[in-house]
Amino acid sequence: MAWLPDREIYGPERPTVRDVDPLNRVFSEAFTDRYRRDGMTGVRVPYLNPAIWRYALEDAGEGAMVWRDPDGELCGFNMVHLSGREGWMGPLAVRPDRQSSGLGKTMIRAGINWLRERGARTIGLETMPRTIENIGFYSRLGFVPGHLTVTLTRDLQRRPSLHPEVLAAAGASRQDRLADCRRLTQALLPETDFTRELHATAELRIGDTLLVRDPNGELAGFALYHTVPLAAGRSQDEVRILKLVARHGDAFDRLLAATEAAALALDIRRMSLRCQTAQGEAYLRLIRQGFRAHWTDLRMTLATHPEQALPEGAVVFSNWEI
Repeated sequence: MAWLPDREIYGPERPTVRDVDPLNRVFSEAFTDRYRRDGMTGVRVPYLNPAIWRYALEDAGEGAMVWRDPDGELCGFNMVHLSGREGWMGPLAVRPDRQSSGLGKTMIRAGINWLRERGARTIGLETMPRTIENIGFYSRLGFVPGHLTVTLTRDLQRRPSLHPEVLAAAGASRQDRLADCRRLTQALLPETDFTRELHATAELRIGDTLLVRDPNGELAGFALYHTVPLAAGRSQDEVRILKLVARHGDAFDRLLAATEAAALALDIRRMSLRCQTAQGEAYLRLIRQGFRAHWTDLRMTLATHPEQALPEGAVVFSNWEI
């Protein structure tokens, strides 16, 4: 239990689905306040879809942490995720009236310690690049600014005749398909494993996983996508790729085409993904295919726990947001 006696805040505790409403309130209030202080006074951050919170809690598992005030009200949270040995934190927020109390530092240090204890090789997070205050805050805790993560979107106009292979249709061979995805990921990024995310998405029925193969039948790539809207009360208007693993450029292109087909089959006309710009060739391939920049985040990693390098020609997008 990490106590902050001056402000009588206690935690961390592991939240449950009963905490979704309080999490949403703190999330909306904190990020709306952040935009206001950055000069965007007209921005009101909406509540997240409860299904997205359930996914975040499931994915974080024991790494989901909340802090409470003396009245038992939630005043801060940090969703800490570990995919094999790739660790990251997000979302995280402190209620506006409890900021500048030391709670933010406590939350980040708790996340770092939790990941270190479990052998994380990479420890990272993402923040808005225009928010100098946040960059300085994380830097003082040992994080180093890296490349941008650019959210790219493309409107879908045509209806491909593809019938992509999806994990949901694997039936009795589902575990074998998950094992194939794990082996491919670890061949490109040793000890990285997205099985938890693939499983949680399937169990919550908020998306699916697409697979593409080389001519010899060997798995060449997979893409985990969500179709449920991010914001509460919004319509289902886009397919979002959260994790993408491709052995080579051809597999990358075929995954994009398969995702487009899956979206159009659901009458969804927009696709988005978050591209780590350290993978410059993949970024340019997306731009050439008509994707346009929509949002940017700054990727930061703990100086002692950087990201791994990829083999030449491979593509791995790992979304450090929910």
